[in-house]
Amino acid sequence: MFSFVLLFFTGLIAGAMNAAAGGGSFITFPALIFAGVPPVAANASSTVALFPGSLSSAWKFREHIQPFPDISMPAMAALTALGGIIGGGLLLYTPAASFSHIVPWLLLTGSVAFAFGRQTGNWLRQHVHIGAWVILAGQLVLGVYGGYFGGAVGIMMMATWALFGLSDIRVVNANKTLLVGIANVMAVVLFIVAGKVYWLQTGVMMAATIPGGYLGAHYAKKVDPVRLRRAIVVFNFGITVAFFIKEYFRG
Repeated sequence: MFSFVLLFFTGLIAGAMNAAAGGGSFITFPALIFAGVPPVAANASSTVALFPGSLSSAWKFREHIQPFPDISMPAMAALTALGGIIGGGLLLYTPAASFSHIVPWLLLTGSVAFAFGRQTGNWLRQHVHIGAWVILAGQLVLGVYGGYFGGAVGIMMMATWALFGLSDIRVVNANKTLLVGIANVMAVVLFIVAGKVYWLQTGVMMAATIPGGYLGAHYAKKVDPVRLRRAIVVFNFGITVAFFIKEYFRG
């Protein structure tokens, strides 16, 4: 009973985090592990649980979705979908023991991207100019990462697009939400077909992410965004350290 209460409140918090700043998977994935779900299934179930929030956010931002400069949106969407399929497939074929060893490094990658992705993108934009083909190749790689794990993939996309000169925050957020959702839906279909979703735990969490997202969007306007991001960064690195200790430093 306690584990389901934990999953419900975790879903509330994750939905609020994703609506306000992102990083919801950093709380849903560990909670599912704590509830006894195996690592690969926990990652798959976390993606499914957060998926309705991605859809609702994409619908909310639909008016601001615009093509990229010199790149068609269908091309970006197709590469993201392909990456999501590849990433989801790679997850399904990763042995549980191997994935457990990889998880701390995935969390670290996501934590660093969440903490420094925007600053890095802005700095690189001032010093580096890249062509459309690099953005397309990068989008495929990000689609793979999104389908495989996905922590902070939205921040990674935004940092990459900044190199291409896409700076309108409304357009960036809208395009990010759409393309992250595309990667997720590809992975979600694979996870469901493969039977990797723990539906009872996922359902409890999913039911909570919807009101959590609404509350997060409402109260995010009243919270200092800098302090909110700092708090999430500290939490993300704390979770990362805990997984490193669990996997590598416990005899």
